[in-house]
Formats: sequence, structure tokens, C-alpha cells
Amino acid sequence: MTVALDRPAGGGLLARIGIDRTSWLSRLLRDPAGIVGIAIISVVILLALFPSFLAPYSPHDNAGGRFSPISWSHPMGTDNLGRDVLSRVIYGARTSMTVGAAALVFAILGGASIGLVSGYAGGKIDLVSQRVIDAWQAFPTLILAMAVVALLGPGLDKAVIAIGITLVPGVVRVVRGSTLAERNLAYIEAATVLGASPGRIVLRHILPNVIAPILVLGSVYLGAGILLEATLGFLSLGAQPPTISWGTMLSRTGLRFLQNAPNLAIFPGLAIAMTVFGLSMLGDALRDALDPRLRQR
Repeated sequence: MTVALDRPAGGGLLARIGIDRTSWLSRLLRDPAGIVGIAIISVVILLALFPSFLAPYSPHDNAGGRFSPISWSHPMGTDNLGRDVLSRVIYGARTSMTVGAAALVFAILGGASIGLVSGYAGGKIDLVSQRVIDAWQAFPTLILAMAVVALLGPGLDKAVIAIGITLVPGVVRVVRGSTLAERNLAYIEAATVLGASPGRIVLRHILPNVIAPILVLGSVYLGAGILLEATLGFLSLGAQPPTISWGTMLSRTGLRFLQNAPNLAIFPGLAIAMTVFGLSMLGDALRDALDPRLRQR
């Protein structure tokens, strides 16, 4: 029997671009769900980054008369003021993605900090922090976000804070659980014996090992943040005119003219649904790609 000792680790396109078939990125790119998620989110990110180049018309100007039907010049029609719906959906991607991403960063920074301290310190600190988180999670997500916006006032910056606050408890739970799993391992005990400070142990040893679950949670929570931003916008508690978001498109024109011009609600609704679907698919693929039990597949 002949054994090939010089066989490359990967084959095909992944090997040619230097990605080892055993890496998490290779597993992600071989997962159909990951490919679909990456494709959808890549399109949304391009729309959010370059709306002025991709939108065929100005989102605020009359582009072809009121309630123009779907046509080659207006693929999604026009609204009650003659504004091109496709252009407004493209510009709305920037608002929704920006608010969702900013709220996610807020939640990860706050939740990861609490989760790391709570999980590593243990004792009374952990007990008190988790009871606070329990009380925090007792409030329904939308009710809590509405209460924060009602306290701070409507606006995109207020929506970011409100959405971020609702996402913090979930991040705390995940990071604390991962920290508890890492805290009692041998390498942490070795670092403690060698005199490493608690701060150094948490930041240099535990934090890198809890990044994987944070990435998976982040992809899911970004979709949740976008959906919650759209809900707040629908309730006129998020973006305020002239800022365009998918939620405000649904509330200010879509719902008002739903019977006569359903396209005004269908297309921003599809944009929200496809974005959340893409993030959900990407999250599932990331979870599988980062699972150490699947690394030998």
C-alpha cells in the first residue's frame, strides 16, 4: 500500500487561494447555508455603503409621478409623492444596517464586560449580577426598547441605545457560560500560579477563547437589532424624516396605502426579511464552522 505523504491539505479553489480545508473559514465556505448568508449580507452591505452610486434616483425627489406601477424605469414603482421605491429601499439599508451594527457593538461591549467579570469572579459578584440580568430579561424586548425610547426621546441615536440595552442580557449569558467553562481549565490554573493578575488572565487568556460564541451570537443579534429597529421605525420611535429606514417606509407609506399600492409595503418588508434570513443562515453556518467537534470533518 502506498501512502502519499505530500498530499496538500485542501483542494480546488480553496487550496489555490491558500485556505486550509481544516480551517473554520474553509468549512464556512463549503457550507451552502454559509454561502447563501454571505451572498445576501454582502449585497446588503454594498447597498448600505454605496447607496448614492447604486440608487437610480434621489430618494427624496419626484422621479416619475405618484403611484407609478412597476416598470423597467421603476422596478419597485413609486410612492404617493412620486419617489422611487427602489432608491428608498437602497438608502434604507444604510440606516437599518448602521443602527443594527451600532446596537450590536454596544451590546457586545457591555455584555461581554459583565459576563467576563461575573464568570471569572464568581461568588457574590456573580450572584448579584445574574439576578440583575434575570430581572433585566423579565421585560419583553419590544416593551423595554419602547420604554427606553420613551425616556430618551425618538431618534436614531436613542434607538441604538434602546436596542443595545435589550441585547445586553443575551450577550452576558453566553459570555458568562463560556467564561465558566474556561475558568477551571489547566492553563488558567497555570497562569494563576505563575502570578498573572486577574485582569491579564481575563483579557489575554479567557477572552480569546470566548470570541467564537460571540461571533455566532453577533450574527444572530445583528438580525434581531435590524428587526427591532424596523419595529421602532414602524412605531415612529426610530428614524425621523427625512432619514429613510425600512421601518419608516412600512409605517408612513406602506401601511397607509396598503390596499391601493401594496408594493410600498412589500418591498421594504422583503428587504427586512431577506436581511434577517441571511444573517440567520450565516449564524448557523458560523456555529457549525467554529464547533471544535466538527473540525475533523
